[in-house]
Amino acid sequence: MGHESSCLVAKLSHYVTLTDADREKLATFEKTERSFAGGTEIHQGGDENRELYVVKRGWAFSYTDLPDGRRQIVKIHHPGDVIGFPDVALKHTTTTLRTVEDVCLCPFPKSALDLILREAPRLSALLLSIALRDQVVFIDVLRAMGRMSAREKIAYMLLDLIARLRITNPGMTDTFRLPMNQGQIADYLGLTNVYVSKTFIRLEQDGLIRRHDGYVQILAEEQMIALTDFQDRYAQMDTSWFPQA
Repeated sequence: MGHESSCLVAKLSHYVTLTDADREKLATFEKTERSFAGGTEIHQGGDENRELYVVKRGWAFSYTDLPDGRRQIVKIHHPGDVIGFPDVALKHTTTTLRTVEDVCLCPFPKSALDLILREAPRLSALLLSIALRDQVVFIDVLRAMGRMSAREKIAYMLLDLIARLRITNPGMTDTFRLPMNQGQIADYLGLTNVYVSKTFIRLEQDGLIRRHDGYVQILAEEQMIALTDFQDRYAQMDTSWFPQA
């Protein structure tokens, strides 16, 4: 597979200059591809934790169920993401992984990390930093989901999604594709389908966003940032402490 088609390489290259050796090592994560249809369950929470996945194409999400069947989506996955880092120290998965749409994933065994850890300390520091930053982002999302109004929650989600997508799509301006349906968004934000629908309509009426053909255009980004106190954790990273190349 050519490096030019790797969203993972594009994502990591945003933060550091990757050497040819780095790219070759990352290619071991993407040498196997598996395609899944939309709505497919890749693994369940509690399954033996043997593989991580690089998302090459399409959207997926990780979720957990309550005993009465209610679902909480805890992470949305895009191309360039590595799925499975939070569970890497555990023998069993803690969440269920499901596709939003047709996806292409590149599974790789946890043991494949050995090559990176032994031979690429700078790349190891970057992967560690991304995993730790995701914990900070999770705290941000927890605050938004726990304390914000429905309007603020949806505005926050849209800002977070476009900030993440811009890392692997540097030409992206104010518009992105949103393949998640209202039920999935509701399960992510802890809202009802009706509330999600009404709130999207209100955001459009207020001139903050526009929706068309599965795409969302953010019309008043600065106003939405002020509304939600959104902090972009993705654009920059402190690499000053990384080992030298």
